[in-house]
Amino acid sequence: MARLVAIGTEKGLFLATHDGGEWEVSALHFAVKSVYAVAIDTRGGTPRILVGASSAHWGPSVAISSDLGRTWVEPDDPAIVFPEDTGAALERVWQLAPGPADRPEIVYAGTEPSALFRSEDGGRSFSLVRGLWEHPHRPTWEPGGGGQAIHTILPDPRDDGRMVVAMSTGGVYRTADRGETWTPGNAGIRAVHVPDPFPEYGQCVHKVARDGADPDRFYAQVHHGVYRSDDGAASWTSIADPLPGDFGFPIVAHPSRPGTIYNFPMIADMDRFPADHRCRVYRSRDAGASWEPLSAGLPSAPFYPSVLRDAMCVDAGDPAGVYFGAKSGEVFASLDEGDSWTRVAAHLPAVLCVRAAVI
Repeated sequence: MARLVAIGTEKGLFLATHDGGEWEVSALHFAVKSVYAVAIDTRGGTPRILVGASSAHWGPSVAISSDLGRTWVEPDDPAIVFPEDTGAALERVWQLAPGPADRPEIVYAGTEPSALFRSEDGGRSFSLVRGLWEHPHRPTWEPGGGGQAIHTILPDPRDDGRMVVAMSTGGVYRTADRGETWTPGNAGIRAVHVPDPFPEYGQCVHKVARDGADPDRFYAQVHHGVYRSDDGAASWTSIADPLPGDFGFPIVAHPSRPGTIYNFPMIADMDRFPADHRCRVYRSRDAGASWEPLSAGLPSAPFYPSVLRDAMCVDAGDPAGVYFGAKSGEVFASLDEGDSWTRVAAHLPAVLCVRAAVI
């Protein structure tokens, strides 16, 4: 069983592969472009890698490889463009997400400014999802520290008309009619930057993950909060108490084991160091009722780099692989679901996103 890890950094993309021996890390792709979004799409047989890369000179673009990074296709015309009547311009692609398993042509993109785009040709071109863009809340969505962006896109595996998205700031929104209408889903999530501690929307949600076995259960890492929803992301309950901190960016769910999730707690608020200055992933096997620190193989010396919202992921292996990258340019992997870890790469540019797949 071979594993592929795509590592997006502030200055390009690296591909790491593991086929039972040591990790092998590729040369740099997309030099000097920041790569905030990567997807490894395994739906169509041959894995495809989709990359959202931004050049300081040429702006953002989407590139696709169908041969594991040996060649890349980048359309002459930008794949993602805001319609002229919106008066908006694409700042960055924050998320690329494959659609339903039986519809390999469907790909979604989340962008800055906060918008959702849908592709029906495998990511070569995208159309704006008007229902969310024209939502009456949109004029009052505000940028978080990283910008105003949709960073989470979670299509429902049972129904391709249903989806959950999340943004910073703005919060969680749900659709059940293919994006025509959207309902905020933030009940119970505390907002710390506005006078009303529990507003209908406006929370600074950092990342949301769907449970691998229960499609109606979700987990959220929020600016000061870790939450679980058992009702399809309509309402939320805190699961932060057992953790050493309620601040952080990533949260990911095991691909198939119910209630198993991973988190990288940090010190709030502006410090943004790992909790206790230690490099530890926390795992819960009971949907957040309890957490255990995982550190076997991780650095034991004081550790200060942060792990960003898309810089942690799992693959669909059995056992599942768990991966994370830090702003220090280090990437770590666990091929036994978090029990032990090895360093995949070091001395890379700051890691922005990590995605992995069994190939």
